[in-house]
Amino acid sequence: MKQVWVKVDPWDKKRVTTALEGGADAVWVPPGHAAEVKALGRITVIAADGDLVPGKDIMEATLTSAADEAAIVSQARTHPVVIHCADWTIIPLENLIAQSQNLFVEAASVAEARTFLGILERGVDGLVITTSDLGELKRLLKLAKEVSPPVELTTAAVVSVKPLGMGDRVCVDTCTTMAPGQGMLVGNSSAALFLVHAESLENPYVAARPFRVNAGPVHAYIRVPGNKTRYLSELAAGDEVLVVDHQGQTQAATVGRVKIEKRPLLLVTAAHEGKEFATILQNAETIRLTRPDGAAVSVVHLQPGDQILVALEEAGRHFGHKVTETILEK
Repeated sequence: MKQVWVKVDPWDKKRVTTALEGGADAVWVPPGHAAEVKALGRITVIAADGDLVPGKDIMEATLTSAADEAAIVSQARTHPVVIHCADWTIIPLENLIAQSQNLFVEAASVAEARTFLGILERGVDGLVITTSDLGELKRLLKLAKEVSPPVELTTAAVVSVKPLGMGDRVCVDTCTTMAPGQGMLVGNSSAALFLVHAESLENPYVAARPFRVNAGPVHAYIRVPGNKTRYLSELAAGDEVLVVDHQGQTQAATVGRVKIEKRPLLLVTAAHEGKEFATILQNAETIRLTRPDGAAVSVVHLQPGDQILVALEEAGRHFGHKVTETILEK
């Protein structure tokens, strides 16, 4: 998730309110206005009298030549750096983004923001929005908050479906309404995560709950923003998870509640190019995986040879971070 700061200088209460309502991470205001911002809502204030102080907690750097790059990279190791440049066509950001994180740039338009967020398919780590136009500010906030890198999905074939005993399974209830074709990536191994479909479909047994994914047992991995994984058992209200559709498009969703209950389980094994992998899910008609066209298929109707979507990777995980080492998970 990209960080978005809104610079309100001179002071303008309407812009601060718009920033709060649009989900900004921080508001940058002139000295003496921190208390006024706090009276409007809970948000980080960047100011001489704020939570983060420019020049102390946040660095600003002017990029005029390649010689400035080393200094910026050095500063970014310990502090966020807001980079100023008169002409980005002369001094591209690619070199800095390839070398460092904690990089912010100012953006006054959606066109600028799209460019900054898409460089090297990673983009800068944050935007400082400077526009005074309330409409453009809303559009910029929406753009930045919806930016989430896609994931590559692969078609795998079901090998077997085996009933298991009882276990503690996790329902992830989010603050987001998911559409058909969307769900979350979950699996026994980080090397293969299955696209578990959201409960967004009506059925004769229970009303649709499009905010929910009945994800699997407590031990399973789930993909979260930042190309990381977590155990389902770790999730709690306020955490973020990654919502993924059948085309690999993603968005972050906030967890509102996690429900852990004892339920009967199934072991689903699938294969791709001779490699097998598995996940465990609740044994119930309402639990579904996702076909390549986005259609949901109930786990109780799965048959060997059925095509489902998975996310594959070669490297293992250490505390949720991708690593390159030999890890065998069975």
